[in-house]
Amino acid sequence: MKRLTILVLAGFCLTLLGAAPAASAQGVFKIPFKFEAGGKKFAAGEYRVAFLEGGKIVLRKEPGGEDVVIPFAERLKTSGPAVEEPQLVFDVVGNFEPSYTEYVTDYLLSEVWFPGEDGFLIHRTKGAHQNQVVKGQKATK
Repeated sequence: MKRLTILVLAGFCLTLLGAAPAASAQGVFKIPFKFEAGGKKFAAGEYRVAFLEGGKIVLRKEPGGEDVVIPFAERLKTSGPAVEEPQLVFDVVGNFEPSYTEYVTDYLLSEVWFPGEDGFLIHRTKGAHQNQVVKGQKATK
């Protein structure tokens, strides 16, 4: 009876561990500008970005922000040597807003890269734009 109870508890614990998605890759980034990702707007600041098993990119403002799931369009193959540190690629686009008298710059999260992983295409900007790369640090948690 005691052995059965231990087996049931062990099975329950394994089920709980299996239900919680584990981050297979993540990084911490200091982003010096406000930006958009997945149709949502974010303030400048420090962010933890992770790829969760199950195919999700998650952004969280540090410290203590909520997880925001960002969909990605496709996986990107590395064309050269693999990145050594996490990188975010932003498309920089000029925009007239709100009354067409003021020129502003929009930063749109385009790609996410982690060491040892293929990249993630978040957004593809059509038309004229430049790229801004923000390098991060590998996150330990």
